[in-house]
Amino acid sequence: MNVPTDVLQILDRAHTDGPRLTLTGTLDRKLYLDTDKVLKAAGGKWSRKDRAHLFDGDAAEAIEQIILTGQVTSAKQQFGYFPTPAPIVQQLIDLADIQPGMRVLEPSAGRGAIALAAVRAGAVVDCVEIQPEHANAITAERERSITVLCADFLTTDPKPVYDRVVMNPPFARQADITHVKHAYEALKPGGRLVAVMSAGVTFRQTSAAVAFRSRMEALGGQLHPLPEGSFKESGTGVNTVIAVLPRPATA
Repeated sequence: MNVPTDVLQILDRAHTDGPRLTLTGTLDRKLYLDTDKVLKAAGGKWSRKDRAHLFDGDAAEAIEQIILTGQVTSAKQQFGYFPTPAPIVQQLIDLADIQPGMRVLEPSAGRGAIALAAVRAGAVVDCVEIQPEHANAITAERERSITVLCADFLTTDPKPVYDRVVMNPPFARQADITHVKHAYEALKPGGRLVAVMSAGVTFRQTSAAVAFRSRMEALGGQLHPLPEGSFKESGTGVNTVIAVLPRPATA
């Protein structure tokens, strides 16, 4: 079940408290009925007594899945590790404009699909990956131009030494915004960050999303929409964009 953007915006503004979800603002009847239909399809039951939709589990988590994918599905998805499909890897590398000899960072590297492509473009790449089995898979490639740190990227202290940061971060609960902001600190002046992000960053009205869009505009950044189903082969229907953020040469 596809969910219209205006309904996604209503869900994004909704107040949640455990299993309770309360709609905010004034909705015309059609928009309310469309939103109610989506909530019921997702498992939310209207309670006249509570004046809220009640879910069996955490309402915020249920709504997050809808906002990320733009769909209501019966199977719950966990938005953690989803390998970057080869066509998107190439698009990331092209947008990054990686040149031979550049130093590149790939945070949350998974099994290194982006890192390996960056090496083929002539870069020297540092990876950070939290899951040991994935970090070991990158090491097993025995690629001399790649180093791997097994750690939670958000616990690292980025230094501005990289020409490029290319990444596909986790998305749940707007983690992509948090990871991109942290990774941006690793860019040297004149550098460029290129990241896959949830399409929610283009329309969500949370303080984090609004601030991110403002920051992108100030930096002259760009958002490139990806076609629906771009990550289908990786097991998720999440809607995505590619964000390109330059770091000013005088920074």
